Amino acid sequence: MSEKTISKNIFTTRQLVFTALMSVIIAVCSWISIPSEVPFTLQTFAVFCALSILGGKCGTFAVLVYIILGAVGIPVFAGFSGGLGILLGPTGGYIIGFLILAGVYWLGEKLSKSNFIISIISMLIGLLLCYAFGTAWFMYVYANKTEAIDLATALKWCVLPFIIPDLIKLAIALLISSRVKKYADL
Repeated sequence: MSEKTISKNIFTTRQLVFTALMSVIIAVCSWISIPSEVPFTLQTFAVFCALSILGGKCGTFAVLVYIILGAVGIPVFAGFSGGLGILLGPTGGYIIGFLILAGVYWLGEKLSKSNFIISIISMLIGLLLCYAFGTAWFMYVYANKTEAIDLATALKWCVLPFIIPDLIKLAIALLISSRVKKYADL
């Protein structure tokens, strides 16, 4: 294996620093709760920023580091919570779904060579899969802890209130990221 091939597969120090920084930003944004009828956090906003600033590879690893930090008990999830109990709880599927969102974005980036429209489509498809995985997880855990609920109820509780805010977060993340990306030089 040549030196050029090896260096292609390893993160640079700069990429590691930005990946760690974005993991922290995702954690901080998960603590910021916007009050409304159904309160929501800025986690999704930070995930969108991580992906659009760092790209698919580093953005996906930033999300993975965030999830691992929470899984080992560091309070990086919403409400200053952490631990496997959160990931295995009713809303844990949405947190794990962020990794699916990131993976879809990374795949879209690989296939399109950084096309802006494909990036947006990849994030939207990833968000849809995040909703689908999270909702299926929610229904399973909720049924085991309380009682079975139908898909319409789960969507009403867990997805519908978040669609418009998540689309707004995506738009703002893309706007901010386009300006920050030129300074990140990744």
